Amino acid sequence: MGKGRVEAFSDGVIAIIITIMVLELKVPEGFDLESLRPVIPVFLAYVLSFLYVGIYWNNHHHMFHAVQKVTGGVLWANLHLLFWLSLMPAITHWIGESHLAAWPTALYGIDLVMCAVAYFILAHVLIRHHGPDSTIARALGRDYKGKISVVIYLAGVVFAFIAPWVSAALYTFCAFMWLVPDSRIEQLVKE
Repeated sequence: MGKGRVEAFSDGVIAIIITIMVLELKVPEGFDLESLRPVIPVFLAYVLSFLYVGIYWNNHHHMFHAVQKVTGGVLWANLHLLFWLSLMPAITHWIGESHLAAWPTALYGIDLVMCAVAYFILAHVLIRHHGPDSTIARALGRDYKGKISVVIYLAGVVFAFIAPWVSAALYTFCAFMWLVPDSRIEQLVKE
């Protein structure tokens, strides 16, 4: 079957996720700069989560640009990824409101781990369907950055109970590591 419906559905779900996250931002109580202070943690959590959702959307787009068709397995793997991404608004709000309390910070990292695992599964279902010599297989290669990310997220989960600010720094570092999408897919699709 064609890939258009998967891409359109995923784009719609991701747009809704971002919309829900922004709706969690509350208007400050006052009208001066000091009234912004209480909403800064929630805003920073939103910015980081917006980056992550944007990174997944961008990489999802590039990945599906390199495939020709999808199967039922691809549809389920894609839904698996969207499930973990859909938890991002609630966890983002919780971590922002808690000012980096241990459990919200740890669960944020666990959600990042699960998003990465789901993306890995989706990529490998696509590779299995298209073959080891396909554009998608060549573009994704060994995916060192994806594997390193999971290690960083897991370290963030552990640090959530020791020094939550270290977790936040690790999650932020990893987001910046992914900010520039991998150009291998674009280069291979042009061939």
